[in-house]
Amino acid sequence: MNQKRCVGKGEDLQQVINTGLEVGLDEVGRGCIFGPVFAAAVVLTKKNSLLLKKLGVKDSKKLSKKQRQSLLPQIIKLSSDWGIGQSSVREIENLNIRKATEIAMIRAIDKLDFRPTKIYVDGSLPLRLWGGEQENIIQGESKFVSIAASSIVAKVTRDALIESLSERYAGYNLSRNKGYGTKEHFSNIKKIGPTNLHRNSFLNNLNLIY
Repeated sequence: MNQKRCVGKGEDLQQVINTGLEVGLDEVGRGCIFGPVFAAAVVLTKKNSLLLKKLGVKDSKKLSKKQRQSLLPQIIKLSSDWGIGQSSVREIENLNIRKATEIAMIRAIDKLDFRPTKIYVDGSLPLRLWGGEQENIIQGESKFVSIAASSIVAKVTRDALIESLSERYAGYNLSRNKGYGTKEHFSNIKKIGPTNLHRNSFLNNLNLIY
């Protein structure tokens, strides 16, 4: 991934904050049974939001792997700022998935070069760790380009990590399922057992660990 850009280079940050930048957040991997949960924050001007929409930026789940990878450099180029955060499997197990997801989102925001005055969060659940203004958007990826862009950034980044782990954790076909609970993935867990990066609390709920 390209080097992180600075917001408002050579400008007063407060002026930049007040120019109507849109800060969208989304997570990827919340429903997985393997690996960390990722979140991304993407900051866009109205102009670049429209440009990215014309380029085809939309919900990452509605794009192919090739399309997501092609759009990622454009998102990085046209964003005023962006950040990525993640929470580990240990945090997911110790805290629960909602708290871990919130921590990942806060970590993504903390990577930004300024503190946003308002954020737009995908989904109906508020980001409880955020002290500023926020708006929760159900199906936000289809309504805010900044949220759609953040879903792509998080998805491409997390998928790359899971693919890099697929050889170390062979036998689960992680390069295909990306850590989600497919029928094949569940079957392989029953055959050879879970790894240290499987979410045991999820598997316990599904009666896959005895």
